[in-house]
Amino acid sequence: MAKLSLFKFLLLLSGAMAKSVIYDGRAPFSMKTSDLDTSVGPFLTAVKGQNESASHYSTLLGHTSLPTPLYNAHLLIPTEQVISIRIDNTSVFVPGGGPPQFGFRRTEFIAQPTGNGSGSTNTTALDAVMESPGVVSTFRFSIKADVERPLNYTHEYQIVFIEPSDGTHVFEVQLGSPFTDPTGPLPTPDAHSFKIRDHALNVLFETLFTPLLWHNFGVTVDWANRTLRVLYSTDGLPLKAVTETMPNPTATLGALGDFHFGVLKLPLVNPNDTPADQSDVVHHGIQEGTEEGLFYSGVFVESE
Repeated sequence: MAKLSLFKFLLLLSGAMAKSVIYDGRAPFSMKTSDLDTSVGPFLTAVKGQNESASHYSTLLGHTSLPTPLYNAHLLIPTEQVISIRIDNTSVFVPGGGPPQFGFRRTEFIAQPTGNGSGSTNTTALDAVMESPGVVSTFRFSIKADVERPLNYTHEYQIVFIEPSDGTHVFEVQLGSPFTDPTGPLPTPDAHSFKIRDHALNVLFETLFTPLLWHNFGVTVDWANRTLRVLYSTDGLPLKAVTETMPNPTATLGALGDFHFGVLKLPLVNPNDTPADQSDVVHHGIQEGTEEGLFYSGVFVESE
C-alpha cells in the first residue's frame, strides 16, 4: 500500500475526529481577539470584571505561541491559537440579579454553539447535546503556565468545571491551596498540583503542574450512570486513562451545566470579618489583586 502523504493523513485524522466532536473550542487562526468582546461562538465571555471588555482579560495569541502538540500534528501544522486568560484586581464578576462577587477574582470562557454570536447567553441547547442522560462525553482541554503571570498558590483556583444551576460542579480541575475556614498553613503540600475532583470534591487524580509543559486532560462523563474517568498526558504524548471509571453519585441526574474554563481565584479568610462573612467565600475575603493567568488550547468535547 502506498504511503499516505502527511496532508492526506491529516485530512483523514481530522475527518475521523470531526464525526464525534460535539463542541469545538479550539480557536482558529481566522478568529480575532476582538471577537471575544462580542462573544462570537464558540465562546461566551461574560464571566469577567464588569468595567472592562473581555479582551482586557483574554487574548488569542495567533502565531506568537505554540498550542499543545497533541492535536496540532506535533506542531508541524498548527490549526489553533493559544488562548491567554487572565485575572487582575478588576476581575469582579457581577451575575445577573446578584451582588458583585468581591470574594472572587474570575475570568472564564463558557462553551456555546459556534456562530451563536451577538452576546447570546443561551447555551442550553449545547448543554443538552453534551450532557443529557444517554450521552457519554469526553471533555478535553490542555493547560500551560503563563510564567509572566504566575498564580499565587496560597489561594485555591478552579480552572475547568461544569456548573449546574445549583452552583455545584459535576467535576472540576483545581490548583492551589483549597479554601478552608479558618485558614490553615499555606501553601498546602500539594498546592502546585492539578487535582481532578468529582461532584463531592473527592480527588480522583493529582499531578504536578510543571510550568514549561502542556498538560492535556480528558474527563469522560457518563451522564446516565453518573461516572467519571480521567485521561492525561503531557505535550504530544497520547492521552491515557489515569483512573478507572469512578462513581459520581452525588451529581444530580439530568441536571445540565455550563462548561467553563479559565481562572477562578478564591479568597483567603479575612480575620477582621464577622464569622458569617468569613464563610461567605463568594463575597468576602482577602485578594492581593496581582495579574495572574493561564494558557489554554485543545479545548473540545466529543461523544463516545
